[in-house]
Amino acid sequence: QLPVITSSTIVRCRSCRTYINPFVSFIDQRRWKCNLCYRVNDVPEEFMYNPLTRSYGEPHKRPEVQNSTVEFIASSDYMVKKVFLVTSAAIALEAGYLTIVCQSLLENLDKLPGDSRTRIGFITFDSTVQFYNLQEGLSQPQMLIVSDIDDIFLPTPDSLLVNLHESKELIKDLLNALPNMFTNTRETHSALGPALQAAFKLMSPTGGRISVFQTQLPSLGAGLLHSREDPNQRSSTKVVQHLGPATDFYKKLALDCSGQQTAVDLFLLSSQYSDLASLACMSKYSAGCIYYYPSFHRSHNPAQAEKLQKDLKRYLTRKIGFEAVMRIRCTKGLSIHTFHGNFFVRSTDLLSLANVNPDAGFAVQMSIEESLTDTSLVCFQTALLYTSSKGERRIRVHTLCLPVVSSLADVYAGADVQAVVCLLANMAVDRSVSSSLSDARDALVNAVVDSLAAYMSTASNLQQSMLIAPNSLKLFPLYILALLKQKAFRTGTSTRLDDRVYAMCQMKSQPLVHLMKMIHPNLYRIDKLIDESTIHVNDRVVPQPPLQKLSAEKLTREGAFLMDCGSIFYIWIGKNCSNNFIKDVLGYPNYASVPQKMTQLPEVDALSSERTRSFISWLRDSRPLSPVLQVIKDENPAKTDFFQHLIEDRTEAAFSYYEFLLNIQQQICK
Repeated sequence: QLPVITSSTIVRCRSCRTYINPFVSFIDQRRWKCNLCYRVNDVPEEFMYNPLTRSYGEPHKRPEVQNSTVEFIASSDYMVKKVFLVTSAAIALEAGYLTIVCQSLLENLDKLPGDSRTRIGFITFDSTVQFYNLQEGLSQPQMLIVSDIDDIFLPTPDSLLVNLHESKELIKDLLNALPNMFTNTRETHSALGPALQAAFKLMSPTGGRISVFQTQLPSLGAGLLHSREDPNQRSSTKVVQHLGPATDFYKKLALDCSGQQTAVDLFLLSSQYSDLASLACMSKYSAGCIYYYPSFHRSHNPAQAEKLQKDLKRYLTRKIGFEAVMRIRCTKGLSIHTFHGNFFVRSTDLLSLANVNPDAGFAVQMSIEESLTDTSLVCFQTALLYTSSKGERRIRVHTLCLPVVSSLADVYAGADVQAVVCLLANMAVDRSVSSSLSDARDALVNAVVDSLAAYMSTASNLQQSMLIAPNSLKLFPLYILALLKQKAFRTGTSTRLDDRVYAMCQMKSQPLVHLMKMIHPNLYRIDKLIDESTIHVNDRVVPQPPLQKLSAEKLTREGAFLMDCGSIFYIWIGKNCSNNFIKDVLGYPNYASVPQKMTQLPEVDALSSERTRSFISWLRDSRPLSPVLQVIKDENPAKTDFFQHLIEDRTEAAFSYYEFLLNIQQQICK
């Protein structure tokens, strides 16, 4: 439960502007000492009263001082604005995505965050840009076509962004008609750049959110792109090129959008190379989100179609903040080195976030600038100022306090290996783009070598031939090996350039808990869930099978295994798996009858079916985006993807875990 504070007095340090928090110290009832700059401040008269206990004279018991995360409410007047930018080229319509997008919008129109002032607009594009007049009073939506894409303009600026509630029937009419409006089109071009310029002009006066649906390389007008991928280089063990943008058009447009408090979210639904490295800039620098659906086709790839539908429901209905800025303050002697995530850096400690949502993650590298010998604690405080979808101006404050130690052993004992790995993943993405993929890979290996070498140098009575790690970093080498085998950084394995770039985008924007699933998947045996211990969640019995090592030696031909990779679930079925399990859980009489493409589990009236679906549903509930499910047999081509996630095993291009540890040990002993 997040404490929400409506007090008219928000108490802050007069010197460094830190918000009062649980780690300040009260010298007496009337004075408090800042935990970041140590200035002594006066306690305001109003702060002496505690609204929870309705008592006076106990400022140290107020919720601001009792909770490390709080939210303050200030007044504001803001309306939510959304523009949907939809490609109408033939290749896009053939894939069938437009039907899903329009249907999802129709189903969720009444659930969009905002209030009675929410405004919405639509733009479609191919070789021209099409606008839609949805002004209240019209009998049907009016399409307005602008063919001069080199000098884009808004044909009727006042009627293209309309009040959702006042024009709801016209909006519904448009969404019902859109999938059939371009049925006979032969257009193959995509004027994405001019369409984005038009959307920016439409949103500039007010700010808000632009949702872009794109299916191919932009081929006309500003921001046009050419294919840079050489399919013959996908398995290269040497140089991987074109990880950075081909043009600065999309970055410049994103910065213009950010300046006008507008975020751009990209949905890329493509069966071919679309230069995501260039397109991603529109979201990276405007605090937007990137969604990627490779090989998308409504009929041929129903699993991706279902994922898009579920992701859209989450995207359209989740909480959202607008006009946000985030500032991070820290104890004197520390400074911010680098921010990681999707945003624009306005100053050394201030991020500009046109939109902010609960699915986004951020990472921060800190530097120690001065000696901290005179202090026993350091503090960090993040303050996010944003406007809620209801128009309220809010400030969410997180405060973290950590001990300062003088012993290196204590530093190692307190290490958070997952946080270390995720930060290194962010740094490796930056290194891959600014330098090279091989440099990034070398830096990841060196991080393990340097940290373990430093630890071993402090430990006495160690044999040089032994590789020793502190308990906190026991899994550090395994996680780094997993990173090296991840799509973002792997070499020698066929990897499409857009797939690699998307993996890098996820590294930079996912919260830690989801990023770790992507780096190091979880493997469970699921053909004996009836015998496993369980937990009860909302009247549902959820099995808790033990985690297995990510190695083929843990797979048995008699078993069935679930691998949770974050955005995809693999169910691997052994050739000799019990017919009872196959019949009860998969709905087929035996192994041979299980189809090659199976992406859903049927509802069978059997305990093993109920337990398996309950377990998978419980895993799904823990993440924002809907994972795809894929059932795999030995003859299935997707088996290769599954086995590439068995990180502890050797591949043609990469070490096994044992070989990697030997390699680390040899480098330490050099």
